[in-house]
Formats: sequence, structure tokens, C-alpha cells
Amino acid sequence: MQLQLKGKNFVISDRIKEYVEQKIDKLDRYLPDMGEAYIEITKENTKSAKDRNIVQITLRANGTILRAEDRSEAIYASIDAVVDKIHRQIARYKGKRLQRWQGQSTYKVQPEDMMPELTPETWESLAEEQDRQIVRVKHFPISPMSPEEAVEQMVLLGHDFFVFFNPDAGQVNVVYKRSDDQYGVIDPELS
Repeated sequence: MQLQLKGKNFVISDRIKEYVEQKIDKLDRYLPDMGEAYIEITKENTKSAKDRNIVQITLRANGTILRAEDRSEAIYASIDAVVDKIHRQIARYKGKRLQRWQGQSTYKVQPEDMMPELTPETWESLAEEQDRQIVRVKHFPISPMSPEEAVEQMVLLGHDFFVFFNPDAGQVNVVYKRSDDQYGVIDPELS
């Protein structure tokens, strides 16, 4: 597994680096096909102290991307909380894979057997989650436009994202509003 640790407006000490590596190494046991882990620790100057430290983790494994973020006053609390969120995502991901793989066999491995450190309450909340279902399909014509025109159209519609055809790229792109009130463009690539 390849680990990338980045600090934004924050200097990462050796102690924090060791703490993060220790936490991420534990994740490798439950997701052995994990290719890379990207961790970004950001310190923002906000009025609210509880939102000052942001920790984001992005894991890539077999074409699947798992991502979690947490904000809090303390860096270590944020690291613990975001690792817990990633644990739940791994459990959900592995549980779905097991259901598809095992089919109707008589002996079934339970995800909680593979990730024993998650609390029973966490397993209950995961079990209570409904399967995600597509409840609506929306069709609309896509017009060729630049990303700047797409942002303008998105703002006029009051949406957080907008799908458009980018003639410069020759494909469909998505513009979206980021949490820092900036805008991003998703330019898909086949993997």
C-alpha cells in the first residue's frame, strides 16, 4: 500500500505521521487490495473552533474509491473519527461484496467476523440502512458549452452540480460547487 500524507496550512509532525500510519496500517488488514491511501490534514482559520481541523482520507482499492472527512477542534480526534467513518465504509463495501459473491450458499461469512473492532451499535446501524435504490431517472438535453458557461447555468438554476457537454474535451463533464465556495470540473477518464 502506498501512503501519501499532506498538510495544508499545517505542518505534520513525526508524531502525527506515526499516528496516522498506525491507523492506516490497521485498515490494510480489512482491505488488503488497497492500492493507495491519501490523507490530507488541513487547518483553517474559522470562527468556530470545532471546524478548525479537517482530516480527509481517500482510499483506492480495485477501482473503488472510499472517502471520508471529519472536522473538529483536535487533530487526533479528527483522525480517530475519520478512521471510524472509513471503517464503516469498508464494512458496507465488504458486506455488499459478500452478499453478491455468496449468493444462496448455506454457510455465509458475516462482515462482523472480518471486522470485529466495530461496535455492535455500528453493525446495527449498517444493517438498518436501506439498500440504495434509484427512484427517479431524469432525462434532459445537453448543450455544448464551456465550463465557465456551465457554472453560470448551474448558479442560475440554484444547483450544486451541472452536467454539460464540453466541446473542447469532446465529452460530458460535470461542474460542481465545492465546500470552499469555489467550483470544480469532473473530467472523466476510463480506467
